[in-house]
Amino acid sequence: MSFQVSDIVALSERIDWNKVDGLLPVIVQDFQSSQVLMMGYMNQDALAKTGETGHVTFYSRTKQRLWTKGETSGNVLNLVNAALDCDNDTLLVKVNPIGPTCHTGTTTCWDGDKQEESQLVWLHQLEQLLAARKDADPDSSYTASLYARGTKRISQKVGEEGVEVALAATSGDKAELVCESADLIYHLFVLLQDQGLSFNDVINKLKERHK
Repeated sequence: MSFQVSDIVALSERIDWNKVDGLLPVIVQDFQSSQVLMMGYMNQDALAKTGETGHVTFYSRTKQRLWTKGETSGNVLNLVNAALDCDNDTLLVKVNPIGPTCHTGTTTCWDGDKQEESQLVWLHQLEQLLAARKDADPDSSYTASLYARGTKRISQKVGEEGVEVALAATSGDKAELVCESADLIYHLFVLLQDQGLSFNDVINKLKERHK
């Protein structure tokens, strides 16, 4: 958890609790994909418990008590960071979710999985799928068979697809360039997963170089 109890205390001190009648609106966003997952309310105790445990805790208006997301389902929201809006009366909480967030079993509470997804969200979901197949039966999918064949073969495929991308570009075949680029990105994602890395590690390196 990158956010500390002291950070939560500092946030709480900035909030005008009287202005929000003791209940602060909280928007929950997936740290990895930026997808909005749910919305709830926190009182001071819920915010404090969130900081202490690292699991996002709300105040349930129906149950009239503190409620930690996932306390029965196990689908907790692991706190990454949090920030107040410009009026200090709404909190944005970024999390790493364990399992689906909505009680219906979908990733998000907004129209389930039917909402229009951003490209970044889709890439994140692809990465999760590839990660889930690392220990799968090699006969169950092409991805699982790649993992079974080892790092050398996966690396070879990345090299082959990189060459195919270059050839498609030099020939001026844009449709083929798109197809080969998709193959390259897919195999690169598999290689990153094989090495215990994620696309976020690559993004962080790009951001570091951009400074």
